[in-house]
Amino acid sequence: MRIATWNVNSIKQPLDNVVAWLKEREPDVVCLQETKCVDEAFPHEPFEALGYNIAVHGQKAFNGVAVLSKLRFDEVTPRLPGDDADDHARFLEVVVTSESRAVRIASIYLPNGNPPDTGKYTYKLGWMDRLLHYADARLRLEEPLVLAGDYNVIPGPADVHNPAAWAGDALFLPQTRAKFGALLNLGLTEAARATTDAAGIYTFWDYQAGAWQKNAGIRIDHLLLSPQAADSLAAVGIDKHVRGWEKPSDHVPVWIELKSGQA
Repeated sequence: MRIATWNVNSIKQPLDNVVAWLKEREPDVVCLQETKCVDEAFPHEPFEALGYNIAVHGQKAFNGVAVLSKLRFDEVTPRLPGDDADDHARFLEVVVTSESRAVRIASIYLPNGNPPDTGKYTYKLGWMDRLLHYADARLRLEEPLVLAGDYNVIPGPADVHNPAAWAGDALFLPQTRAKFGALLNLGLTEAARATTDAAGIYTFWDYQAGAWQKNAGIRIDHLLLSPQAADSLAAVGIDKHVRGWEKPSDHVPVWIELKSGQA
């Protein structure tokens, strides 16, 4: 099973790019973030034509998550538990079945948190605490689990072109990185770092200051795997070339492959 995540930075703006990439990579399940549209406005037709079932959780102009799946949905659950007053469309969980084995997958758009001296950072840390509680509960099920998305977390210095330039940013603050580390300490495996320790592997390049041309990127899009999913991890990829397409998202797709017959 090939599972991917991609912050598309508005599903309507780069729709042709998304369709082109789906045809190229042929993922079985895709977690999308920043779709930036209400559920009724999500463009179903191009994806259904490629054989995808669609689950969406959106809001007007901001945030928004979706899951495209060539497998049927056994469950679809929007909203991260823990705060009934939080109306941001940032989380969507699905369960799909592959060769008689259920796989639980969440599309996550974690808050940015900037500026860090405001309530936005408090919201980010609170959201991460809720994600920790959710992940802890799901791990107790002892099933294949993939938490995929834009975490807005730079895990370490190897994941940023210029660490000093990001020292005061909410994505790279020690408290942010510590909470991300706490997620991993629950027993989750970060897919990319399970296969390489290399520096200079990025998933996001800002539109400004020639970041793409200079390869001044950061790695903030991650797939975290339960032990049952990590045991069947066969490959990890980052489709960097997509950033060079016309009218691209500032993020690129990240994908994993799980061994056939295991997940």
